[in-house]
Amino acid sequence: MAAVVLDSSITCPACGHRKEETMPTDACVWFYECEHCKTVLSPKSGDCCVYCSYGTNRCPPMQQSGSCCA
Repeated sequence: MAAVVLDSSITCPACGHRKEETMPTDACVWFYECEHCKTVLSPKSGDCCVYCSYGTNRCPPMQQSGSCCA
């Protein structure tokens, strides 16, 4: 099994601001506030968390089992 990547660069769809974040290993992140424009992001339809929607890496639960917060 491949190692789980905990870092993800999340990009705000409203202003394009990018920030490197460390994802939690045991929880989904449903909301994320862009530090630049203050837009509150939520997952796109079909995604389980903001990292799966706007990050460079899917969240740890999805990387491990293919299901979020199981």
